[in-house]
Amino acid sequence: MESIAQRCDFSTGERIDGKYHVKEVLGEGAFGKVFKVKDQAGQFFALKLLRLWEVHPEIRQQLVARFDMEYETGRIKSNYLVHSVDHGSVKGNPYIVMEYCSNGDLTQYINKEKSDFVKIGRETLYGLRDLHSNGKVHRDLKPENVLIRADGTAVLTDFGISGDRNNRMTRQNMMGKPTQIFGTYAYMPPEQMQPQKRDATVLPTTDIFSFGVMMFQLITGKLPFGQLEKEDHLVIYIKNGREGKWDEQRLSSSTKGTLFTPVIQGCLKPDYKQRLQSVDDVLELMPDHAKRPSYPNKPLDTATIKNGLLLRVMQGEEYGKIYRLNTFLHHHCSVITVGRKDISAQNTISIAENQTTYISRKHCTLEMDDATKQWYIRDGQWDGGKNSIAGSPQWRYSVNGTFVNSTEVPFEGMPISPGDIISIGDVKLRVEGY
Repeated sequence: MESIAQRCDFSTGERIDGKYHVKEVLGEGAFGKVFKVKDQAGQFFALKLLRLWEVHPEIRQQLVARFDMEYETGRIKSNYLVHSVDHGSVKGNPYIVMEYCSNGDLTQYINKEKSDFVKIGRETLYGLRDLHSNGKVHRDLKPENVLIRADGTAVLTDFGISGDRNNRMTRQNMMGKPTQIFGTYAYMPPEQMQPQKRDATVLPTTDIFSFGVMMFQLITGKLPFGQLEKEDHLVIYIKNGREGKWDEQRLSSSTKGTLFTPVIQGCLKPDYKQRLQSVDDVLELMPDHAKRPSYPNKPLDTATIKNGLLLRVMQGEEYGKIYRLNTFLHHHCSVITVGRKDISAQNTISIAENQTTYISRKHCTLEMDDATKQWYIRDGQWDGGKNSIAGSPQWRYSVNGTFVNSTEVPFEGMPISPGDIISIGDVKLRVEGY
């Protein structure tokens, strides 16, 4: 990409990068603009342009990294995610070309009784499952971010937050107060509303809460925790969400509401530990349907173990890097330490983290049971440094915790298996067999 971003506004009839003919403007955000374009073969696509010339130089690098990861997220093989088809730059401003979904988004189905909410809900969940199995969390699920293809399939879009490698949901100023919150307030879980804690690792349960809010809105035409029409409503809305006070009566009085009561109850738990923990848990509670859509995506082949287990970085500064666990075993030592890349920590696996410090210097420990060849993970490490009593090693935990899928790793540790997603700060590692 060119080092200096130049202004490049485009209008209907013009060409972007010489090969995409602008037909109309589909939408516009803080730093981006989306066009409906036609390529040289006559096919229609959606092109998102990052208007880098409008971005302050201090945040350009992180926005470009986030934009790049949005493109990569759209390359996940899934029938329920909007596909990325091309990317490039024009006058120093990056763009992504995506499939064009001609039937709009879910806002048109809000409170429409004839809508097939079971089909919409299931297909949305399938998209979330594909994101989560690839170490991604959407973080901004709402009706506007679920599009409808020409064949009627619901697909997820707008991965600018889910694909973010280095960006937390909040940015802190010098006083430690949040200066920016991603996502949309109406759909945020309570843990996302309290960014001053800065210690909540983003988990699939974030999307599960948002799914519950979205389904309530689709079915009833209202939001679950009250009005959000004026700024004054926000405090009450957040308080109700934190206390789990949602309008169950409105849902039950709706024609289709009672069918969805169990699933929405499970999604809207204010404590993420009490919430439904996975998309599969949500699907189990979804109403049955005569035309229940299939899940044709071929499962990832992460389970075949010939030589051992590996960890693949699915989100983080070292995206795509692989750590084969067996290669770190030597001299009868079956323990692997993991932490932030820091020369003083001397970890077996050192994870780069240049813009944040959510990974502890000594974050977690992996250990293989020699008898069963089963790998286990524990939060924290033995510390025999100067803070230890009389030089005796002590077990010290990480600051932000270690999670496997949506579960925080307990004191005694837990086994890991192919397909598991390990969350360490902002970095997500997928366990695979090889």
